[in-house]
Amino acid sequence: MEEQFILRVPPSVAERIERLLNEAPSSSEDKSLDLIFSEDGRTGTFAIGDDRFSASLLDLPTVVESYKTYDDNVLIKTSDIGQMIMVKEEGDGVPEAVEYRHGLTPPMRDARRRRFRREPDLNPDVVRRVEKDLQNIMAGGTAENIDILSLF
Repeated sequence: MEEQFILRVPPSVAERIERLLNEAPSSSEDKSLDLIFSEDGRTGTFAIGDDRFSASLLDLPTVVESYKTYDDNVLIKTSDIGQMIMVKEEGDGVPEAVEYRHGLTPPMRDARRRRFRREPDLNPDVVRRVEKDLQNIMAGGTAENIDILSLF
C-alpha cells in the first residue's frame, strides 16, 4: 500500500496549486511547493512560491479509504488515510487539538460527538479489583470478596 494524506488548503491556494500542476514550469510564477514541519511533527509551514502559510497535521475522526483505477471499471484500494494536513491563511488561527472534529464531508460534521459512543466513566479501583479477580480465576484460584446471592 501507498502512504497518503489529505491536503486541505484555502481556495486561493488551491487555484495556485492547480495552476502550478497544469501549466508548463517556465510559465508559472509559483515554481515551488514546500512543506516543512517543526520539531513536534504536528505544526509547520506550507510554502508556495514566496508565500508561506501555517500548516497543521490533524488526525481524522475516522479512517478514509483511497482507491484508484486504471480502466474506469475496476477499483483498487491503495491506502487507508487517517491524517490530514490543514493549511490556513495568515490571519486564521492554528488548531490546538490533535484530532479534527469533523470528517471530510458535510454528513460527518462533528462526527466524534454524534456517531461514536462516549467512553464510560469507570472507577479505577473497581477496574483493578476485577482485573485481579480475573487473573486469579485464570490461574486456577477463586475471586475474592464475592457476595453469592441465592436464587431459591
